[in-house]
Amino acid sequence: MSRYEGPKINMNVNLVKGIAIGIVALIVIGVMASAAVQIVDAGHRGVLLHWNAVDVTSPPLDEGLHFVVPFQDTVVNMEVRTLLFVKGTSSASKDLQTVTTEVTVNYHPDPEAINILYKEVGLNYQNRIIAPAVEEVVKQVTANYNAEELITKRPLVKADIEAEITKRLNVYNLITEVISITDFQFSSLFSTAIESKVEAEQKALKAENDLRRIEVEARQRAAQAEGLAAANIAEANGEAEAIKIINAALAQNPNYLEWLKTQAWDGKLPLVVGSGGTPFIQIPVKP
Repeated sequence: MSRYEGPKINMNVNLVKGIAIGIVALIVIGVMASAAVQIVDAGHRGVLLHWNAVDVTSPPLDEGLHFVVPFQDTVVNMEVRTLLFVKGTSSASKDLQTVTTEVTVNYHPDPEAINILYKEVGLNYQNRIIAPAVEEVVKQVTANYNAEELITKRPLVKADIEAEITKRLNVYNLITEVISITDFQFSSLFSTAIESKVEAEQKALKAENDLRRIEVEARQRAAQAEGLAAANIAEANGEAEAIKIINAALAQNPNYLEWLKTQAWDGKLPLVVGSGGTPFIQIPVKP
């Protein structure tokens, strides 16, 4: 005996369809919700796109969570923190010496104009803007100096390069922070010539210093000799003056010689005085 199950089967089919529709609806809602929520990372700004076109009328989006129109709007993250660009460039100096210059640029995109940068240049602005600008500026500035001046006037060369690179990058809303010349490399022949010149200058400076030292020592010796001669002359003059005084005293007082003898006598009389001998000191006898 068969049983009729038609309505039951229909109910099961409808239930499955309802579940499927619910799952699809949840998926669609999830996708739309995901598309409606955009996150701008820390240190970045968001460029809002309407149907992939940059909306320059809207300011860049700050860090954090943002709600947009699903499927119509998208957000592009662009970093605005300090970035590093290093470029090595070969160029010719004013005296046609080959110079390899390495320049380091610290910069960041202008956070308030990041949407304009994205519209005009895109994400690859380092290769499109910064690299050509640095290379051209380095060649232009290097050609204004000879090779030796690139070494002796390095601060001036750096200032020229920095000013020109800053001016060119600012046009594209790229703000420079620090620009450094990290290396100058010359041909081996020129480097050898520079070393020889520096060595020769050092030797010449040493010879000049030695000559000055010798001159000073000679003047000191001459002054010492002059002082010694003056002292000898003064001593001789003093002795001559003393002799004159003694002679004058002897002429006026014959007993002065006897006084000098007593100054030189040690107080001892000779043990034997020969016949007819003259005593060293005449002892005066009272009359």
